Amino acid sequence: MRKFAPATLAVILGLSLAAPSRAGVLSVMLTTPQGRPAPNAVVTVRPQGLVAHGPIRFPWPYRMAQKDMQFLPYVLIVPVGAEVAFPNQDPFKHHVYSFSASKPFELKLYSRDETRTVRFDRTGVISLGCNIHDDMTAFIRVVDTPFAIKSGARGEAEIRDIPAGPAILTVWHPFQKGRGGETTRQISIPASGALNLAIALDLRAAPLRRGGY
Repeated sequence: MRKFAPATLAVILGLSLAAPSRAGVLSVMLTTPQGRPAPNAVVTVRPQGLVAHGPIRFPWPYRMAQKDMQFLPYVLIVPVGAEVAFPNQDPFKHHVYSFSASKPFELKLYSRDETRTVRFDRTGVISLGCNIHDDMTAFIRVVDTPFAIKSGARGEAEIRDIPAGPAILTVWHPFQKGRGGETTRQISIPASGALNLAIALDLRAAPLRRGGY
């Protein structure tokens, strides 16, 4: 399997590991059954014996912008407790909302260069919409593990410095068929080197986007 440039992993504050100190790499290639890349999949790993104390930090911004009548990024990963900014960068108003069980909320009409924020205090998937522009959709995946990454345009995902030993791998995608849009499997992280996996995701067709998309 080809190697990819490493994706930056979370900076973990106050992390305590009950697992061995040796660590390895997980490298995953995500595709459709037809072999096409599957971007925007969220890959998370939960090692056995991991106890995290203190907040989890990821290096990307906790921001879901509204620009060109779409949400950017389409999928955002944040840790539990994160406060996410929702800046409006369009020359017209937006009305952001979610009916998701883990965090229903509503940000009523606000204009260009205004920002609203929401704190996400439960794990889960947050489906976003705009009450003014029906084609605007996006997703926030709230996680409680520092070992998380989103697949890139070519379907590649890599997580480094995972404690060696048994772990649970979860792959979520907004259009993956099956309960909750996710699949899980037991894996074993090597003490050195990389575990390379190729996973085909059974995805529904993405909805057509109109308007400013």
